[in-house]
Amino acid sequence: MPPSTPTRSFAHVLAIVLGAVLLPIPSFAAPSGTEIYVSAEDGGEIAVIDPDRGEVVARIAVGKRPRGVKVSRDGKLLYVALSGSPKAGPGVDESKLPPRDATADGVGVVDLETRKLLRLLPSGQDPESFDLSRDGKTLFVSNEETAEMTAVDLAAGDRLRKVAVGREPEGVTVRPDGKVIYVTSEEESVVIAVDARSLTAIGRIPTGPRPRSVVFTRDGRTAFVTDELGALVTVIDAAKHKPLGSIKIVAKAKTVLGPRPMGAVLSPDGKQLFVSNGRGESVAVIDVASRKLVRMIDGVGARPWGIAVSADGKRIFTANGPSGDVSIIDVATGTVEKRVAVGGQPWGLAVRVTR
Repeated sequence: MPPSTPTRSFAHVLAIVLGAVLLPIPSFAAPSGTEIYVSAEDGGEIAVIDPDRGEVVARIAVGKRPRGVKVSRDGKLLYVALSGSPKAGPGVDESKLPPRDATADGVGVVDLETRKLLRLLPSGQDPESFDLSRDGKTLFVSNEETAEMTAVDLAAGDRLRKVAVGREPEGVTVRPDGKVIYVTSEEESVVIAVDARSLTAIGRIPTGPRPRSVVFTRDGRTAFVTDELGALVTVIDAAKHKPLGSIKIVAKAKTVLGPRPMGAVLSPDGKQLFVSNGRGESVAVIDVASRKLVRMIDGVGARPWGIAVSADGKRIFTANGPSGDVSIIDVATGTVEKRVAVGGQPWGLAVRVTR
């Protein structure tokens, strides 16, 4: 049922009072109960998408090379990894790159009501991905160029400690019990297990080539690691920190490079794992219980990387860098409902239920 005119008027007045950076909203449109936050790496901003309308409704300037994004535990803030290091792919001659801007490195804190950047937290060099402690008081950040993970105290706004991990660390995920952090090392093809209390490495787990991201099952007993160059997902015993095997991602539709597993997200009921396949232009759907690939969703977009799922589990969202858009995918039918133009090389995604 559409909202009454007073409801729309109140929402409009509230947006003006808070100074929200909004695009014009048609008077007939009902506000969505969900927002998607997309980091545009080349655009230096966060795009805010209303998935029900399939539109960008706001853009928030945050700084250089925004990549990893996460919503705070209370849903009031958005954290975004920002980097002053020049963008470069594998094998690039670094001597020919522009100088690094060290002042741009950090984790930006965005107020989601006012949609404004509040401050920049120290994060170590070239932050890319991160996760939050279970109490929401600490950020664990991967520093790709220095082979470290940095722990950041959110209240004090200061670094607690640096932990040496594998070279080119990327994915960072806290186990559901909050006691262990897994960090992927792209160059060494391992996952480093870090004790969250002592901030020391306690395990080194081999994976397939170029591991990107980690997802734990809801009970924390098992971890799934996406291996970009192996077209694999490594399965890990998350209590013993040992590999249990792997799941091969087999292409259905032909692409130039085939599946390149990148991001991953668990369905809200914990029964399915959705994996974005980069230059394979697809999403793999894995059954968690059987640890088997059950289907492929093709034609998602150019190099889907960041991936998220709606709170009801009915839709998947992917950030497609080269095509500059975000795909909204119906899980039941495996079809792309809409591709929302964002621009600026979309990288990461976060979802928040707003009402």
